[in-house]
Amino acid sequence: MGLPLRDAEHHTYADYCRWPEDARYELVDGVAYAMAPAPSPAHQTIVLEIARQLADTLEGAPCRVYLAPFDVRLPRGDQADGAIESVVQPDLSVICDVSKIDERGCRGAPDWVIEVLSPSTAGHDMIVKRDLYERHGVREYWIVHPTDRVVTIYTLIDGAYGKPLVHEFEGELASRVLPEVVIDWARVRLDR
Repeated sequence: MGLPLRDAEHHTYADYCRWPEDARYELVDGVAYAMAPAPSPAHQTIVLEIARQLADTLEGAPCRVYLAPFDVRLPRGDQADGAIESVVQPDLSVICDVSKIDERGCRGAPDWVIEVLSPSTAGHDMIVKRDLYERHGVREYWIVHPTDRVVTIYTLIDGAYGKPLVHEFEGELASRVLPEVVIDWARVRLDR
């Protein structure tokens, strides 16, 4: 069972900008998916701790860390903003090309995206968004599985994600595209 659809219509970013703020959606290839309800405390704990470690390591670097809600617009080529058909709100985005940042969020692929799975979004994040991120050139994609306590890592090589690396929430784990960033899983405390 996937995320509920807003409707059967094809939508663009221009449509997305007109929708009421109290109902949140993501667009993937023109299809509007309803965002999941508020995430669990475990989800938020993981997002906050990873964001803290990212921000601490990247302080003073050109890369910026953004937490949801933060719009990432994924145009096809030079597509005008209003015509963009894919707008997502990853749990965490790392963007090293600051020219992609504007008052609306990010236009273009982040260097690194991290999604923390929730039961209602797992299939969407693992299939639909993985394919979207690969097509648009997200260099590294982490899918964090709180229940299983593992992270699945996809790295873009020659325009495609190869076989993923799967790592348990143990020890330290470095980013493949930003090796100076190391996540210490001992700091991700889910027992609080």
